Amino acid sequence: MSFLGSELARIAAEYERRYREVADDFYAWNKPANLLLHEQTVRGCIRLLDRALLFPLRGRRIADIGCGDGTWLLEFVQWGADPAALSGVDLSARRVERARLCLPQADLRTSSASELPWPDQSFDLVTQFTVFTSILDPALKRAIAREMLRVLRPGGAILWFDFRISNPRNSQVKGVPAAEIRSLFAECRIDLVPVLLAPPLARLVAGWSLPLAEVLNAVPLLRTHYAGLIRRK
Repeated sequence: MSFLGSELARIAAEYERRYREVADDFYAWNKPANLLLHEQTVRGCIRLLDRALLFPLRGRRIADIGCGDGTWLLEFVQWGADPAALSGVDLSARRVERARLCLPQADLRTSSASELPWPDQSFDLVTQFTVFTSILDPALKRAIAREMLRVLRPGGAILWFDFRISNPRNSQVKGVPAAEIRSLFAECRIDLVPVLLAPPLARLVAGWSLPLAEVLNAVPLLRTHYAGLIRRK
């Protein structure tokens, strides 16, 4: 097995472990902190897209890298996307099958993002939500970044959302700081915005005071993720 192959196997095994050990309702939106974090993510991403004149998503072909069970693809439909113009890849066949149940019109594949199954310049928007933070091997990160740029049309953009700092309690993930993002997409214009109140803090506060959680989110140092828009120069 190649080094990249062993890293992909590690990632797949880690997601299987989470599937077995994390409660089904851990990320459920009926929990105030989860709903708050989702709303903060949506706000950050829509602001970036709107500022770049890419919102709404009507008429755009979109690929979600690490699409999972289709959570963000379904969100894109609410943002104006045509379900038939959506594509996605994920390492987990189980999660892809669940996504197909929700979006039968979409082109969803079980595949590694290091070898995307689409031709050059296929998409107006390529997205990733907390994919790179699960990758510990720099070579695999570079390979996926190259593939995302390869399938992007001229004038298109990459929508980025990921941890900017590491989780000290989870050695299987690693934050992706701004300098690393700029290195991965060296020939691109990159707009990064810190978003998302630190999830442990959100879970501590949101259950009894959502207004206080939003006040804390106004402090940039307490935001643990980047939302970003990446475009070729």
